[in-house]
Amino acid sequence: MDTKILLENGTNELEVLEFTLDGNSYGINVAKIKEIITYQEVTPVPNSHPSIEGIFMPRDTMITAIDLKNCLQRGTSQKGGLFIVTNFNKLDIAFHVDQVLGIHRVSWNDIIQPNATISTTEEGISTGIIKKNDKLIIILDFEKIVTDINPETGLKINEIDELGARERNDVPILIAEDSVLLNKLIVDSLKKAGYMNLTHTENGLEAWNFINECIEHDDLKDHVRCVITDIEMPKMDGHRLTKLIKENDDTKDIPVVIFSSLVNEEMKRKGEALGADAQLSKPEIGNLVREIDKLVLEV
Repeated sequence: MDTKILLENGTNELEVLEFTLDGNSYGINVAKIKEIITYQEVTPVPNSHPSIEGIFMPRDTMITAIDLKNCLQRGTSQKGGLFIVTNFNKLDIAFHVDQVLGIHRVSWNDIIQPNATISTTEEGISTGIIKKNDKLIIILDFEKIVTDINPETGLKINEIDELGARERNDVPILIAEDSVLLNKLIVDSLKKAGYMNLTHTENGLEAWNFINECIEHDDLKDHVRCVITDIEMPKMDGHRLTKLIKENDDTKDIPVVIFSSLVNEEMKRKGEALGADAQLSKPEIGNLVREIDKLVLEV
């Protein structure tokens, strides 16, 4: 299956691959997928997490295979099915699924956010729900799944300590990040690095509305001197937010830092075309601070 469907930059659309486990439909952003391959034997890893099936090496690249059914507490996968081989947060990981049904192009604005009746915001592993032909497709939070298995794959908070003693400053920074947990970790890390004037929003639309409110009140510089944005977010994604900021005369000079698990070579080219000033993968919290320093303190 071709997972390289081209999308125009900044259209607020994404491609979602629909797959099944026990007859239930789930989804993953195509941008995370390297390839889809038939199941192959894996080598078990002693004393590993119960959700890790083992490792295998197609084309001399070692890949960890994760039993997605086990992660969702639906039992254990049997031999057969497919591996969805992904790359995000600079990791190559294969997720074991039953079937792949196809790809859907959708707008972030059409993705339904899970509410508290489905899961708590910090504990749930669903980032959104799509309704297609009277069927619900649950988009899974693959970053959280991997972080729950191995917390070391998440934000490297200790990198902030390695920056040494830092002075406090009041440079206003706007953050767009839909994950409650990551939003808090980013805010806590930036405050630890001396950035105290932070506004955090849950998606690109909320961030863009905040920016426009500041423009209306003629106090944009007092509230936004830098924007940090994720890419994957409901209602409006980070690429669309970047495009709007850089095409607007009132906001085009505001530095935009894309901070996302999806930052790879292809995504970097998209971000550059939209005018992003810096792009970093989510584990690199120390480098995020260094880039912000360059953009707002060394000008």
